[in-house]
Amino acid sequence: MFHVKHSPGGDTGAGAKIVSRETTERLTIFVELLGRWNRKINLVSQNDLPHLWTRHIEDSLQLEPLLPTGEPFVDLGSGGGFPGLILAIANDSPVTLIEVDQRKASFLREAARATGVNATIIASRLEQVDLPPTRYVTARALAPLSRLLGWATRFLAEDGVCLFLKGRTADDELTAVASEWHMIVSRRPSRTDPDGVILRLSEIRRVSEPDRAAGR
Repeated sequence: MFHVKHSPGGDTGAGAKIVSRETTERLTIFVELLGRWNRKINLVSQNDLPHLWTRHIEDSLQLEPLLPTGEPFVDLGSGGGFPGLILAIANDSPVTLIEVDQRKASFLREAARATGVNATIIASRLEQVDLPPTRYVTARALAPLSRLLGWATRFLAEDGVCLFLKGRTADDELTAVASEWHMIVSRRPSRTDPDGVILRLSEIRRVSEPDRAAGR
């Protein structure tokens, strides 16, 4: 059985993602747990709590159709679980969540346990983490592409794909990295943010010095 997930306050948002009842129940467990932990540590803004489903969960779920079911992936700067833990709940994909903040990492461990997610949580700086190459890397509102690509490609397989939720600066960020990085860019507008965009980046490689000199 499928239905549109919703918050207790009825905030479903435009174009809400349709998910299974089981997924909705797991997301509800996550939301209740986040609400309790948020009283002690700042996982999301207090102003965002009434709109958690649309501003954070719906936003994260926009990546779910782009991630093959059951495909392992790495989520960078996972924070309160967006988008990595939400995607793993919806997609049954094993996930590695990297979050430098120890308290947030503790929340992610508890949330993964409570929702039955196959998750590995690493509490460390991205630059200090070594992992086997993965085909998918995700991130949301973490850093400009100039930094994000350097982090992501450390974990990405040769045929890997980056799935990034970006804001209004996406075009400027793509322009800024054009001389340093070659990639195929696929984009779609966000359903939850009028200024937002979803980036799917593939065939990512650094532009070599000879390539730059030749203007390629």
